[in-house]
Amino acid sequence: MKPLFGWILAAAVLAAMAGAPFIVSGYTLGLLLGMTGYITLASAWGLFSGRTGYVSLATAAFFGIGAYTVAVLSETLPYPLVLLTAAFIGLIVALVVGLATLRLAGVYFVIFTFGLAELVRQLVTWYETTITGTLGRYIFLPLGPEHIYWQLLALCAGTLAITWWIGRSRLGLALRVMADDEVVASHIGIDIARTKLALFAISSVVITLVGAIQAPRWTYVEPGIVFNPQVSFLTLIMALLGGATRTWGPVVGAIPLFLLFEWLSANFPNHYSILIGLLFILIVFALPKGVVSAAEGLLRRHRKANSAPSVTAEEVRS
Repeated sequence: MKPLFGWILAAAVLAAMAGAPFIVSGYTLGLLLGMTGYITLASAWGLFSGRTGYVSLATAAFFGIGAYTVAVLSETLPYPLVLLTAAFIGLIVALVVGLATLRLAGVYFVIFTFGLAELVRQLVTWYETTITGTLGRYIFLPLGPEHIYWQLLALCAGTLAITWWIGRSRLGLALRVMADDEVVASHIGIDIARTKLALFAISSVVITLVGAIQAPRWTYVEPGIVFNPQVSFLTLIMALLGGATRTWGPVVGAIPLFLLFEWLSANFPNHYSILIGLLFILIVFALPKGVVSAAEGLLRRHRKANSAPSVTAEEVRS
């Protein structure tokens, strides 16, 4: 009964969000659009990093690849084919990067993924200035904010569904064994490298599509805009706050933090980066496993305390 109620509730929320463009203002729709984008980014990040323990800062790289693919191909190919091309390019880059780096561990993987975004940005900048003689491109597509929002909402729902399915599949079981002990996992026949590569590829394709879908919103795109490292750090903070190992954790973290970041950028533009850094430190120390895990722990302790057998005075005297 509980799973059925959960599915009905999720369908009702999705339907309500899909109908939002018909009743909200343009400003509110812009907030919903940005929020949905970051929920999808955080969920895709948690799909890989939350389940493998590999902290990836390559979000900006794949996000930018998707956006720039749309900028380059939007005038020559139909829009659906442009999105498919962006997803394919993101998949190829993810497979190459994954095969080369997923054997790295700890800080080495973090450094490489952080440098990947800068490397791609510099390559695109060199190509634009040297080959095309320009820096930046215009995107003219007949897409309003409501069309972009609906695409992001569908991608977000698909990402959450994939995350839920993986958690209940053999792949999810393999990931739980790997999280406990990779040596044991390898001894019982789990292909650790292939499992990590599959998750990294799925996560990267979703992130690439988020960048591709959001690209028409800006009209003008240049490397400094779409390969912004801030995208990687904001996505990471949101996923960590909610709990990257839980299906709904990134959603719980992304919604309040996106609204907070919007308020901070509007009211404290000169101190925005400092405040984000302080917030990141606070989240890491106060909620290392996220809000969802902390809430589940409190609920378990509360149930255990209420279910403890009471001791009568006669039992104490005896």
